[in-house]
Amino acid sequence: MPAPLSRRRFTAGIRRRRPSPAPAGRPLLAKALVTAVLAAALTAQAVAALRPHVPLLLAATAVSLAAEGALYRWQPGMASLFAKAHADITVRHALRDLLLVVGLLRLGEQDRETQYAPLVAGLLAFYALHCAVQAVSVLVRRTRTLPVLTRNVDASALRLSPAPAVLLRRPGHRLLVFGLPATAGLAATAATDEPRWAAAGVGLSLVLALAGLGALLLRLLPGRRPAGEQEVLDWFDAWLADYRPTVGLYFSGGPSSAYQANMWLEPLARLEGRPVVVLRERSMVPRIAATDVPVVCLPKVSTLMRLERSTLQVLIHPSNSGKTSQVLRIPTIKHAFVNHGESDKLSSCNPYAKAYDEVWVAGPAARERYALAEVGVEDKDVVEIGRPQLDAVRPCAGPPAGAAGGRRTTVLYAPTWEGWDGDPGNTSVIAAGENLVRALLADPGVRLLYKPHPLTGSVDPRAGAADRRIRELIRAANRERSGPRPAPSADLARLTAELDRLTAAGFRPDADQVERMLAQSAPEPGRAEAVKRATAAWEEAYWASLPEGEHQIVTDARPALYSCFNVADLLVSDVSSVIGDFLASGKPYAVTNTGGLSEEAFRAAFPTVAAATVLTPDAAGVPALLESVRHPEKDELAEARAELKLRLLGPAEPSSQERFGAAVRALCGAALDHRARTARRPAAELPGQRREAPAGVGRGPRPTPFTPPRPSRPA
Repeated sequence: MPAPLSRRRFTAGIRRRRPSPAPAGRPLLAKALVTAVLAAALTAQAVAALRPHVPLLLAATAVSLAAEGALYRWQPGMASLFAKAHADITVRHALRDLLLVVGLLRLGEQDRETQYAPLVAGLLAFYALHCAVQAVSVLVRRTRTLPVLTRNVDASALRLSPAPAVLLRRPGHRLLVFGLPATAGLAATAATDEPRWAAAGVGLSLVLALAGLGALLLRLLPGRRPAGEQEVLDWFDAWLADYRPTVGLYFSGGPSSAYQANMWLEPLARLEGRPVVVLRERSMVPRIAATDVPVVCLPKVSTLMRLERSTLQVLIHPSNSGKTSQVLRIPTIKHAFVNHGESDKLSSCNPYAKAYDEVWVAGPAARERYALAEVGVEDKDVVEIGRPQLDAVRPCAGPPAGAAGGRRTTVLYAPTWEGWDGDPGNTSVIAAGENLVRALLADPGVRLLYKPHPLTGSVDPRAGAADRRIRELIRAANRERSGPRPAPSADLARLTAELDRLTAAGFRPDADQVERMLAQSAPEPGRAEAVKRATAAWEEAYWASLPEGEHQIVTDARPALYSCFNVADLLVSDVSSVIGDFLASGKPYAVTNTGGLSEEAFRAAFPTVAAATVLTPDAAGVPALLESVRHPEKDELAEARAELKLRLLGPAEPSSQERFGAAVRALCGAALDHRARTARRPAAELPGQRREAPAGVGRGPRPTPFTPPRPSRPA
């Protein structure tokens, strides 16, 4: 078994390094092209209107409209940049129509001002209506912004309804659709010198704008809009009292961090009691994976504090965030930090962990890590529960046959991201990624699976650039392999459609939050189990459908990381939680040393490397590594992997799920004991808290003003 950590060795592994300067720059070609096309089209339209030149005017108008469509279809981020420059869609569309009117007035020699005055008035009325529609749409969106969002909860009492996407959520699309008849009519008049086309187009645009305004105004009627704020809060209190949750998952984070919460959904669903998922960001609600567990999103702190009067006893936390401190203020709930993965990095023994009642870790190595870090987490508050998620990882079924045996060796390269501290040893992508991939691709018996971390390149642009070069190397290698491609799998297409149906809950991609809440208010019974079965069938069909030996770049949500574990024969990674999870398979793994340490110091600093093959940035050890994987008699680390697995993940019996459930029950008991003790104590002994003891069920009494207790006499 690997020797225990010493304090010096531990701190050597977590020492921070100053970041190296990185070249800046982002690909701007697409954005510059859109800007140039729009500017050139409007300029040409202005020149054509002033000359006047009808063919150029029509061509420039058509190009300008096409560029607008491309802008909203492929470059939506540019729309906000134009708006910041006060050149939003309204200004651009008005300018386009104005230039058409100028062109009409310049055509011919007769006086056209009187003839086209009604058209100008109609255009002005249309843009006034557009402003009115936009103002009313803002009011409608506010009525559809509820203080609580839910999934898997019957919300039919809240008068929810589908949202008209074009009217509410897409003002740019709305103006393009409503204004297109007017623009087309003006262009037709410029081509034919017939004012009736312009009159018809402007009239149709006015009718569309009036119809849209009327439809939005109807949604402001009391019976047509969703429940108001207080009504929703009362409904939420009643739901808490009826459902009586006992244990919950609390999560706050950005869209790219959703995987941190999703990995705990199935272990949470398998617990005894009544689980619930508590979110803080509205954008996270649709990103939580399919589950039968009720999901509630409480964006405001005042709404979050309603949990204090609920039956909720324990919240588990897979990550730290600024909003975590808000829920930790609730004294009636016990909190446990479970993390979303464990590694030898400083983030796995963060001082923030001491804010929780308990810290739940996988095995003895994490307990020792906290003890040596001296971050304020006491040993009595550390509970070993294993990793319940790893039930999905299948154990090793034997060595790969290699090229000689007819089956290629599947290597999973799963590097982590660059991190916040600038340590060059965080990720291998920058210093070693391309060398590793070249060495692996050079072996004809290797099939490479490249799965980069979702945050790669988010801090250091060099990591993003290296990631793009690695992907191009893999694509080039695939072009050189001339293996036969199997026919498209009808079975895979069917399973994909079925899985999409189960996980999308039937709502439109452009549905707003209320519409999604309506669509997910009453899930099919057993949907989570159906999703699990469909996912397993999809993964089997997906891997079978791939061309023999073709390298893969895996960046989508499917297939998941653990599915890649199951088909891989070897993992190449960095010092990250991926290593500990992969150890559940018992298969060989390698770690890249890019931090400038000697191999001896590297192994001493990072205990998870104890059973790994250490690779240098030049990837010189890749051929020998592949040889040891293909020939088990040359694998000298098999026993070390089994011992390290025990240290990192704990014993196989009882199972991780059983240990997880036992930890939840114990902490729930502690929460109930705390409530009972608080209820027995006189109110005068509880300064700063409510006069009445926590009810523990549903909605409780309103808070009373704070009255400081009288000072007691000295003994």
